[in-house]
Parts: sequence; structure tokens; C-alpha cells
Amino acid sequence: MSDQTVPADDRGLLLGDGLFETILAVDARLVRLDLHLARMARGCAVVGIQPPDEALAREAAGRALIEAGLVSGRAAVRLTLTAGSGRGLDRPVPAEGRLFVQASAAAPLAAAPVTLATASIRRNQSSPLSRVKSLSYLDNILARLQARQAGAEEALMLNGDGEIACAAAANLFWVAEGRLWTPALDCGVLEGVVRGQVIAAAQGLGVETVQTAAPLQALEGAEGVFLTNSLMGVRAVGSLDGRPLPASRLVDEISSRCS
Repeated sequence: MSDQTVPADDRGLLLGDGLFETILAVDARLVRLDLHLARMARGCAVVGIQPPDEALAREAAGRALIEAGLVSGRAAVRLTLTAGSGRGLDRPVPAEGRLFVQASAAAPLAAAPVTLATASIRRNQSSPLSRVKSLSYLDNILARLQARQAGAEEALMLNGDGEIACAAAANLFWVAEGRLWTPALDCGVLEGVVRGQVIAAAQGLGVETVQTAAPLQALEGAEGVFLTNSLMGVRAVGSLDGRPLPASRLVDEISSRCS
């Protein structure tokens, strides 16, 4: 556990060399923390950083909530793991990770559907970073900025082949032909914690989930589109590139099972 001071030679600061997780806390209860820690450990295996000790990470997350005075209501706890200190591309051997934990107030759940705009920034599905929570998030930042400039709240990102990938900070699903559809992980998609919960919820409702590679045109005939992440949960999409999208009752049913 770090003392929360970032050294000037930290590789996360200098090179984006690290991973992060954002966990929802409700009345100081860390929601799905086990799943977040497991995903961070899988990401560490991909990028070659030693994962944090789970017990210490849990303790640090709880302490961060207390220190921030966020023991009631909704809060966001961020675990940031960097590859430690060192300049240049070559890491010190061994790469000793450095963990930072912060807690901040989380916005209330939005009642209105989200508006999307397709960004020109593409996901690089050939990069391992497209499937881990890397600190290198500039593509997502620029995609969100494009969406805001277009008058939308969130960006829809395609991959290098023009296939649907995700939002700037969320996984994406759509309802069509009585089934639930979502981009496959090899489209450059993060294996979202709530994404997995949605797939399980759909199965419980007897609804098949198809993980696929699909062009943007697949959303034109959708009966409903929604986004998921740990802070928003399940949120319907109201429009894409200024075109209204229909609402689906299935989205509400899945949301109720994932809350």
C-alpha cells in the first residue's frame, strides 16, 4: 500500500504503465469487490505487474471511504496500481507495483436515457490494452470529448474494422430478434464486471446473449440499446447520433436483476 504520494518517477504517471479499477460503494459496502480484484489480477498477468495483496486492497478501500467521510450514500473507490518507479520503456526487475486508493462521491443514478454519438477514435482490437483497465485512457478521453462536442453525453466507439466495440466508459448491449447482443471481447472490448452480471441476468430470464462482431448498422433495427458499468449499473440509450432509439422492457428487467 502506498502513502498516496506519487513520486515524480512513477511509471504510471510517466508512461501510463499500470491498471485501475473503479468500485461502487453503497453505505460503505464495496459492491462486487471480489470481481474487481479478480479482474485486476487477470490484467496484471497480461501486463506483467505483480497484483496487490487482496486483503491489503480491501483494507485500503475501506479506510479510504472512512477518511473521505463517505460511509453513507454512493461513492466511487478507485484502485490504481502502477508498475512502480523507473524511467524508459524497460521496467526495473522485478517490477514492484505501487497501489493508490482514493474515494470520492459518486453521482446519483441518472433517470433519463443516455445520448450517444459515434466517435472517430477507434479501439485497437489487436492491442492487449483494449481488454484490460489500463491507465492509458487517452483514446477514451478524446472519444468522450468528441461526443460532448457533438451534443451527446457519451461516445460510441468502433474498432479498427468498423465493428461496434463499446462506449468510452461502458460496455454496450442491444436487444433484437428476441435476443440480447453485445460485442465479443476480441472486438477490443473490456470484460466489464457488470457486463458479466447482465449476461447472467439474461440467462436467468431465458434470454440468449450473443457475443458477436457487428457493424454499426446492427443498431438500426435494435429494439433497445443500453450501457453498463459499475457506477451507472444498467442505463438505457435514448438516441444515437441524434436518432431516437426505442425503449425495451427487457432493459428494465435486466436492470432490476443487476441492482
